[in-house]
Amino acid sequence: MALGQYIKDTRSELNHVAWPTRVQTIIYTILVIAISLIVSLYLGFFDFLFTSGLGRVVESLPQVQQPAQDLPFDIESLISTTTVGTTTEE
Repeated sequence: MALGQYIKDTRSELNHVAWPTRVQTIIYTILVIAISLIVSLYLGFFDFLFTSGLGRVVESLPQVQQPAQDLPFDIESLISTTTVGTTTEE
């Protein structure tokens, strides 16, 4: 199939499309925006409920004290002296 024939067929098919009017397009756009806002508020509300509920459950759990592990080196001095992304040229 040649490119020219493809373009002719495409234009012919587009003439058969029932395009919406300007008013229909505006109404459908408003409906999509309104439904999107409603769904986002609905999901956000339940996300807030589940997140806060889970936070309260976690806070109510007993705290487990774990003994500090003795490391063979001082972690704070290691962090403060380590530089990331530097290279040395010799």
